[in-house]
Amino acid sequence: QLQLVESGGGLVQPGGSLRLSCAASGVRPNYYAIGWFRQAPGKEREGVSCISVRGDRTTYADAVKGRFTTSRDNAKNTVYLQMNNLLSEDTAVYYCAADLYSCGSGPEEYDYWGQGTQVTVSL
Repeated sequence: QLQLVESGGGLVQPGGSLRLSCAASGVRPNYYAIGWFRQAPGKEREGVSCISVRGDRTTYADAVKGRFTTSRDNAKNTVYLQMNNLLSEDTAVYYCAADLYSCGSGPEEYDYWGQGTQVTVSL
């Protein structure tokens, strides 16, 4: 079993920045790739990024490339999502999820999910 807890969400103006954290606990958290997903009201959950077990590979959705960066500190069992130049369309609940050994191609492949943290980008 693995537990994931997100934090760092909040209200920010367009062009601002936030850093989300995903703290993992339980059995062998460092064996899992960690993905970030988001879901806006009335929309399907979409993938934002993923980071490999060792942190040497990352992938990003086109909508966030160049603005978001994911990283991990395995000593702290924590994954981060640095979000810069935020846009109103980034408003959503953000979730982190864990997939054993490698990044899954879709949310259905992830084994564990956090409870989510709200990010609102507005004046």
